[in-house]
Parts: sequence; structure tokens; C-alpha cells
Amino acid sequence: MNYQIKKPGELTDSETGFILNLWEVPEWSEMTPSDFRTSFKDSEFHLLLGLEGEILAVIRLNFDFVLEISGKQYSFAEVVGLVSAQEKKGYESQLVRSFTENVIQRNLETIGFCFTDLRPLYHRCDIEILEDKAKAILENDETGWISSEDDDILIFNTSEETKELLRQLGPGNNAYLITKE
Repeated sequence: MNYQIKKPGELTDSETGFILNLWEVPEWSEMTPSDFRTSFKDSEFHLLLGLEGEILAVIRLNFDFVLEISGKQYSFAEVVGLVSAQEKKGYESQLVRSFTENVIQRNLETIGFCFTDLRPLYHRCDIEILEDKAKAILENDETGWISSEDDDILIFNTSEETKELLRQLGPGNNAYLITKE
């Protein structure tokens, strides 16, 4: 198995299609390779590849992620879209370990999010989990500020100061997702 990182423009058309199929997001099912590259231009893709170069697991690292906490903006690399081509093979765990090593080596402030049912996977990979903290991250939609759907914040690599800020999130101490206009 081989760990690789590719920018959107380095992915083949078949790789983009395969990743979209793995993600199973209905709104993206008709996305063309060109749309994919445009939509995820501020990302890189971390891949676990098999002996024939086939994608066994993928993580998208989103570099366009900013939270405002206590009036100050913090930029993070956000981990999203972790999925394995086959369940119960250990591909996700293997990719998470290689990925985490990489972001630590590059000293990237990197966080992710998960639902409670995914905690065992991240525990196995020694990822620190700030349980029940993601609901304190608010996103703006047409109706106003709403809580994140996720339950937990995953700490792949942050400074102790940033980790403490995230630990303190909760009712009355929210973080706000800042989106570009």
C-alpha cells in the first residue's frame, strides 16, 4: 500500500469520479471532473492506494476553514470526507495514521469533526477527541446561526493554546464558521 497526496488538478477524471462515488453526496453525483477541481480548489487529497494504484481510502484536507472564537479568527486545515473503498479492512485507520504524521511534520493546525459513532475509529488511531464540543460551532444559513451537525472535534495537530480554546467551547462560548462571500 502507498500513501500519496494529490492536489485537485493532479487527480485523474476516473479518480475524481471514484471519490465522488465513495462520498455518496447526492448533490455531487452529477459533478464533472472540472466542477470537482473547481469546487475543491482549496483542498488536497490524501490517498491510500493499493498495489494497482486503486484508491483504498481518501481524506480531503480543506484549507478554506476559518473559525471566529472570542472575536479572533483562527485558520485551520479541516479534515473532511474520510472514507474507505471497503469496510473492515483497516484502510481508514492506516490512512488516518499516515495523514496525521504528515500534518504534524508539516506543522499544519488541523482539526476535524465526527459523530459519536465514529469515536472508536479515532480512538484506535490515537486522535484526541473533544467530545460534544462541535455543537458549539455555529454556521450561518438562510435562517441564521445553527449548530454543527457533528458531535465531536478531532485534534490532528494544533498548538496547546488552540486546543485549550476549543476545549472551552460550549453553551455561551461558541465558535462561528466564517465563510467567504
